[in-house]
Amino acid sequence: MPILYCNDSIMMALFRVDFDKAQALVADQGLQAVRIFGGKALVAMAFYQYRETSIADYNEVGVAIATVPNGTKVPMFPLLSMMNALDKAPVGFCVIDLPVTTPAACAAGREIWGYPKFVTPIGFSLKGNEFDGVVTDPATRKDLVRLSGKAGIGVPDPLLDIVLYSRHNGNMLRTLVNTRGGAQTCLPGSLRVTVSEDSQHPMAQRLRALGLHNAKPTLVSHSHALQLRLNAGAILP
Repeated sequence: MPILYCNDSIMMALFRVDFDKAQALVADQGLQAVRIFGGKALVAMAFYQYRETSIADYNEVGVAIATVPNGTKVPMFPLLSMMNALDKAPVGFCVIDLPVTTPAACAAGREIWGYPKFVTPIGFSLKGNEFDGVVTDPATRKDLVRLSGKAGIGVPDPLLDIVLYSRHNGNMLRTLVNTRGGAQTCLPGSLRVTVSEDSQHPMAQRLRALGLHNAKPTLVSHSHALQLRLNAGAILP
């Protein structure tokens, strides 16, 4: 530890979803979903292509809900608070699904942080503003979820550091992720999410429950210059 990510790509899409549906997926983790404008919850779906890391190259997709631990005061402007220094940022993300393409990456995430990882093929293609990413259903070998289309106009923007909350061996972990590398933050353009309507995989069921089938992101961000430092988690009292 830490795990270092040195030369990587990302396409991240942010969605506003029904608050009660999001809360239902994090309540048993001891977490509270955060309300953003319009009383909605915030869900991030991020496709990663890791070309150079401490644990070799692999692809990954994270679906996470913006949360705070139960009993934590939610900032008046939760999205702005995420720009604070990591040690002072109460709002983080609870990962509800985290497919990866290698057994080593899966084992590390499960054994060190308790992340809900599983192994399956993941496609990643980012060319300019055009993106096509797909997670394969490990049971049927068909598409489980796909994010594809062309992002709209955007501006250069830094990638933010993030806080991750997870449960591991009965404890709640707060994990800091330091981020470097410029990105392009864009309007969604034609980017849309397609979730399999037939898949019985838990990830597909959760995405459908959140109403993400055929959903249009609020914002997207992409980069070929992503660098990360994934730190060990700290146990919260």
